[in-house]
Amino acid sequence: MRIEDVYVWDINAKWLGISPLQLMENAGSGVARTVEERFGKGLKIAVFSGTGNNGGDGFVAARHLSFENEVTLFLVGDEAKIRSEEARHNWEILKGLDFVEIKVLKDSSYARSLNLSGFNLIVDALLGAGTRGEPREPIRSAIERINEYAGKAKIVSIDLPSGYPSKTRVKADFAVTFQWDKEEYEDFERVVVKIGYPQELHHLVGPGDAKFALRKKGQRKGQNGKLFVIGGSEDYFGAPYLASKAASYLVDLVYLAMPEHSARRISDPDLILRPVEGRNFTPEHVDGLIELAKRIDAVVIGPGLGLREETKAFVREFVKRCDKPVVIDADGLKAVAEDLGVLNGKTFVLTPHAGEFAILFEVKPDGSLVEKAELVMQKAGEISGVILLKGRHDIISDGRTWRYNKTGNRGMTTGGTGDVLAGLVGALLALGNNPLRAASVGAFLNGLAGDMVKEEVGENFTALDVAKKVPKAVKWAEEF
Repeated sequence: MRIEDVYVWDINAKWLGISPLQLMENAGSGVARTVEERFGKGLKIAVFSGTGNNGGDGFVAARHLSFENEVTLFLVGDEAKIRSEEARHNWEILKGLDFVEIKVLKDSSYARSLNLSGFNLIVDALLGAGTRGEPREPIRSAIERINEYAGKAKIVSIDLPSGYPSKTRVKADFAVTFQWDKEEYEDFERVVVKIGYPQELHHLVGPGDAKFALRKKGQRKGQNGKLFVIGGSEDYFGAPYLASKAASYLVDLVYLAMPEHSARRISDPDLILRPVEGRNFTPEHVDGLIELAKRIDAVVIGPGLGLREETKAFVREFVKRCDKPVVIDADGLKAVAEDLGVLNGKTFVLTPHAGEFAILFEVKPDGSLVEKAELVMQKAGEISGVILLKGRHDIISDGRTWRYNKTGNRGMTTGGTGDVLAGLVGALLALGNNPLRAASVGAFLNGLAGDMVKEEVGENFTALDVAKKVPKAVKWAEEF
């Protein structure tokens, strides 16, 4: 697990009703419990806290440790800069206690003049994992002062030694980190304590995932994703339009390639139409579309293509030659089912419902959530790609892990919502997300948009209603 996962889990935990205040309380009490298990009680303890949430964990630890130890809390910085509501809440509690001494070190001169010789143990809660570069004053002087007592007093850091991985870092005996060890941590001892995350957070997709997936990359047109949607036939034109419309809310540019016969029915200034000759796609169209694909970031292929033999041959040849991340949906899935070898070496997401999954892999996904997830993960591993199995709970896997999505409602059984989903997944790929995250967040946003429509009109709505709610769903996730 990575440091970024901490932020995702915190946001998703809040979505499940587990408040940041609860998590801070559990973190601080876990630090205090670890300290007393290792070193006993009746100690003289100095707790150094910064003004961020790492410092907030230190406030809680100081309170818990004060029950059977003599505790002094050193706030390094201006109390007016205590950032979060949770940290400030715990700071105000400390200020009302008579048996925790508080000293505020507003500048480096205070920190450099400290005498810590009377303390058995120092708790470092100055900086968390979100800081970058060398520590600034007065934190830097506090770190240097703490390090002068390394070997004389025990030093315990909260989450990681403050300043890590820079050269100016606390020389901790160990760090108490939370819930799991982090891939980025090395060169210092860690003790892992649990802080109340439920098992769901291993797998459940939530607003935390969306917040990171939706980050913009640039200020110029085209820098925030260019998507190519290939779909439609003489029989269908709505499906590729729905995919393109949904995607247009997330990326800068959406190109829509359709047979000219169907393209005449599309009039939308937000899309760049690329009609091809004829009434249906055939292998003769591959060269031109591969050339167009060179200028884009990701491809969606499949919505509304139909199942003519020449069209299925077109899909397989295009996928075989395309070197961009690709979402294969609807009729495109039935085409590649006849030769899964075209997926070898490709970056792709397959988006089947249960029936299409059975066509692809000759096995129906039945049983419990976990049983279906294990099957999806097995098949994703076999084809070295990502599968998004659509259903009451969408299940997504890259063959190594699996996620599931709970947003959505019965109204989304209406035709076209799968096309909206394919467009969203393609757009998230075009924004630079890996296929597992793109598929997971696409499912989440699609269901969330559907839930927002249901809230307004009930369960009788269209896929276009869902597509038009995508901006509101995105705004909600970004602001959560």
